[in-house]
Amino acid sequence: MTELIVALDVSSLSEAERILGELKGQVSFYKVGLRLFTAEGKNAVELVQKFGGKVFLDLKMMDIPQTVGDAILEAGKLGAYSVSLYLWGGIRMLEAASRVQNRPKLWGVTVLTSLGDEDLKSFDVRDIKNLVKDLAHMGEGLLDGYVCSGQELQVFQNGFKKKPTLIVPGVRPAGSPIGDQKRVVTPAEAAKQGADFIVVGRPILATAEPAKMVDSILHELKSGSVASTLDPSGVPAGTRSTAKGAGG
Repeated sequence: MTELIVALDVSSLSEAERILGELKGQVSFYKVGLRLFTAEGKNAVELVQKFGGKVFLDLKMMDIPQTVGDAILEAGKLGAYSVSLYLWGGIRMLEAASRVQNRPKLWGVTVLTSLGDEDLKSFDVRDIKNLVKDLAHMGEGLLDGYVCSGQELQVFQNGFKKKPTLIVPGVRPAGSPIGDQKRVVTPAEAAKQGADFIVVGRPILATAEPAKMVDSILHELKSGSVASTLDPSGVPAGTRSTAKGAGG
């Protein structure tokens, strides 16, 4: 079954601790991304671990091979389950990351879900799916999984020696505002297309009752059908927005 990763895209440990406390027993996997890690550093990772959770350290690393390899080593020392790195960094960077001993899982980012066809025209890219496929093949045998839009999951159904772990961000329950995302899918659509994990932030963090939204998403993943009715503002009926600027 597709597993839910909740994006802790907040700015303080106190906010993160509130979410972790409310979702304890429901969710065991959390994303610590650029916002929280920049604000709180390794304390954010340790907080998730304190609550018994696994950490997806989503820093989207891309630098010279030695620097990325050293960063992967430090992420392993933190006890992160997985880290993200840009496939755009090239084959030598990926090789350096893969050689690190006792490393976290390496999840390669293909094309951000906030980018659409118009954005990629600047790079003379006419077909996002082909670009995702080419990037993924570059990392084959070096990485453990790929981060991609649910709209590109079909790319991974054929042509790979081993099915990689597939992680889908930019997931929105039906009726939720898509914000700055462009290539979105619902939880049910992602699960149907073969996602191993979905990453959800804003639809959960922007409600007064995150546990109810998580229940709805988990039910949708299990049943394959939309579980809750959303009002026009994109939050479950009876809830109010409490978080602004959250990612995911």
